[in-house]
Amino acid sequence: MTPESIGFALLVLGLFLLIGKVIRVKVGIVQRLFLPSSVIGGALILLLGPQVLGQLASPWAENGLFTETMIEVWRVLPGLLISVVFATMFLGQELPTPRRAARLVGPQLSLGVALGSGQYVVGLLLAALILVPAFAASPMTGALIEMGFEGGHGTAAGMRGVMEDLGFGEGADLAVGLATVGIVGGIVVGIALINWGVRTGRTEILTGDVEASVEEQKGLFREDENYTAGTMTSRPASVEPLSLHIAVVAVAILIGWCILEALRWIEQQTYASVLINGDTPLEIFAYVPLFPLALLGGVILQVIAVRVGADHLIDHQIMLRIQGWALDFLIVAAIGTLSLQAIGENLAAFAILAVAGIAVNVGIFLWLAPRIIGRYWFERGIGDFGQSMGVTATGLILMRVTDPEGKSPAFEAFGYKQLVFEPFFGGGLVTALAVPIIFLTGIWPLFFAMLTVWLIAVGFGWFYFKPRAEKERAEVAAAGKDGAEAVTT
Repeated sequence: MTPESIGFALLVLGLFLLIGKVIRVKVGIVQRLFLPSSVIGGALILLLGPQVLGQLASPWAENGLFTETMIEVWRVLPGLLISVVFATMFLGQELPTPRRAARLVGPQLSLGVALGSGQYVVGLLLAALILVPAFAASPMTGALIEMGFEGGHGTAAGMRGVMEDLGFGEGADLAVGLATVGIVGGIVVGIALINWGVRTGRTEILTGDVEASVEEQKGLFREDENYTAGTMTSRPASVEPLSLHIAVVAVAILIGWCILEALRWIEQQTYASVLINGDTPLEIFAYVPLFPLALLGGVILQVIAVRVGADHLIDHQIMLRIQGWALDFLIVAAIGTLSLQAIGENLAAFAILAVAGIAVNVGIFLWLAPRIIGRYWFERGIGDFGQSMGVTATGLILMRVTDPEGKSPAFEAFGYKQLVFEPFFGGGLVTALAVPIIFLTGIWPLFFAMLTVWLIAVGFGWFYFKPRAEKERAEVAAAGKDGAEAVTT
């Protein structure tokens, strides 16, 4: 594998991302499903690669239209790019105090944690009672719903190395497949829920049928729209602002790497000598990937920048652009190298997990959100539902559909919730530790831990936030239509 071949593989990846964008602009059904260009491009690579075309053209073209080097580069690329995605999450963003975050997003956090931990509860229970005994699936299958749905393609692909080290290589393909089901299902089910909410009067802002503009369906801006992609925080004569921000991301990842290596060293010097079942070392951080620590590195770097008065040099919008680039290339590569054989061999388990994941997300959203969130419960809760089905972008799309002009506090509450939520679920420490913990201790310890977390999240929402929500609705009803806007969340 030469540097030229690696570079060419990246160029081809960019080509298919562009083709995916052209298809999004030209094909109506793709627009109506709001499919990201990266998903379309990845699906094309999958069809034209060894999994589909290669099987049909074997033995003359076993890799389809691509070379073995391209496939190898694309297969390892997600594991590298996921650290970029997580390192950029909090860079350039104001970090609120825990008290302020709790005051703003308490109900939102309760709902988000209930969704994340609920996916573990359902997944682990299915693994223990059905998947392992009936289909001889690995116990680690119980972590795949949260990894694929809440975590999305990035987390699923980023965990591949860990699962391969633990003898569960097919788990990464199943997780990426679930992430694809989640991101498509999140839009389809989400839009259906929004239309249902409008018809039944559960939305406060939308009063007519949901219909996105042509530009929104194509994923383009109108000519009269002005969208700021970022702010120049450095004079290009000194250093290009984009280069500066990429350098900051690199430092954040290096900080995360140092923390991870330190934790692994401490582990080897302390409890790693303890054997489980007589021959398995008690190692956890040896299997933890880099990306959740890269997120922590970004937080640390942001705190340092604030302390030294250099935080104005880090623009969050530019960080979002870097994150978006990494995530797009990651998704194209992850879907393009997905093993259809692994999904086919575990089709029953895959289908059960996919249906269960959608059901638990819809169920928790419809049951819990209207009880613990006061005004705008639908507008605020649909964002968490969308995120729990795929990626944060899915939640943002659904919130934008329900609240196109940002009249509700949905976006603010959702954004601050991410600061508390992301370090743990959806690719955070809980997601990273779940598979090694199941490997070391089995299903039940993690099941009871997640069940406890779920009960705490639901209980706190039910007994603390539910009375506040009811009081808020009563005040709105008493104020009447004219005075309802004066009642704030």
